[in-house]
Amino acid sequence: MTGFGIYVHWPYCSAKCPYCDFNSHVRERFSEERWSGAILRELEYAASLNSARPDVSSVFFGGGTPSLMSGRGVGRVLDAIAKMWRVADEIEVTLEANPNSVEQGRFRDYRAAGVNRVSIGVQALDRSALKALGRLQGVDEARNAVRLSQNVFPRSSFDLIYARPAQTLEAWKHELEEALAFGTEHLSLYQLTIEPGTAYATLARQGKLALPDEEQAVQLYEATEELCGAAGLKAYEVSNYARAGAESRHNLVYWRYGDYVGVGPGAHGRLTRNGRRIATEAERLPEKWLAQVEQSGASLTTSDISAEAAREHLLMGLRLAEGVDLDEYRRRWAVTPSERCIAELSGQGLIAVHDGRLRATARGRLVLNAVIARLADALSASLDAAPVHSQPPSI
Repeated sequence: MTGFGIYVHWPYCSAKCPYCDFNSHVRERFSEERWSGAILRELEYAASLNSARPDVSSVFFGGGTPSLMSGRGVGRVLDAIAKMWRVADEIEVTLEANPNSVEQGRFRDYRAAGVNRVSIGVQALDRSALKALGRLQGVDEARNAVRLSQNVFPRSSFDLIYARPAQTLEAWKHELEEALAFGTEHLSLYQLTIEPGTAYATLARQGKLALPDEEQAVQLYEATEELCGAAGLKAYEVSNYARAGAESRHNLVYWRYGDYVGVGPGAHGRLTRNGRRIATEAERLPEKWLAQVEQSGASLTTSDISAEAAREHLLMGLRLAEGVDLDEYRRRWAVTPSERCIAELSGQGLIAVHDGRLRATARGRLVLNAVIARLADALSASLDAAPVHSQPPSI
């Protein structure tokens, strides 16, 4: 079961973090009325592309900082979605929030609007690390935001970043143990990566940013797996840990390669139409997006990516602990990676096939990008998409 999701992108933040390459922007002022109205118009257009109109199983407000929106604005969007699509009885509605934009009244407004899950961008529970990451909140503010989210919403999650500059293994263990002590049902734990175009990329190029080396990063990852597992949070995806039943249903739509609509600046979508895989992409620059939507009703462009879909599905599915159902995959795309490639990677201890599911092993997850690239290269030559080139994975 993949479900069907709707992603709503809110592009504004109070500050731009030095590690962030998301489509987020700092503006002194904006009209929420105009913005929410434009989101409704683009939703109407997206609904016209989605002729099958399956039940919506999840809605995700991402950003940027969606918690800069009012409860009224969120409610307008959710009411419009309910008029355009059928909504599942157990729909998951997630809103991302930053601790510095959190307060009880605003959270209760979101809950009244229909939000039933919140994801808090904590990123660190260490004062100096928060400053280095460019976060506006303090540690106490972050802790209070987590507690408040757990009191107001039926479900909550928060994010942390590890493998930060100068971070030691013992310091990360202490920080993660504190995070787990909240009793949260879901944690997103990301290893810091240097993305092109970010302030951190500039510092790294100048030799002013010292990150843990590869051996240290592996130790941090393994400690993360161990501590979360002991606390009852399973690594159901490479960077996401949850108690049974508390997985992010919206993100599972992505990773199981289901269909979803994306609206708002830079938002992406994936739809299946007449047996073809269609990608949608919205204009990225907020002001240009707003002008296009107000002028023509949408900024979305569409493209047929059917030739690339088998590879894309593989890339997403192998991030999950459950892996990829090979029979289902073959029925959907009429192709699978060659048995020879699977045997080679299995012999190296990087993947395993059990009960018809192809999964990355614990060892394989350490070099997952290379494993996925090798498997993608081994798909049938009948695929028209250009092959993925990579070096053989090494441990």
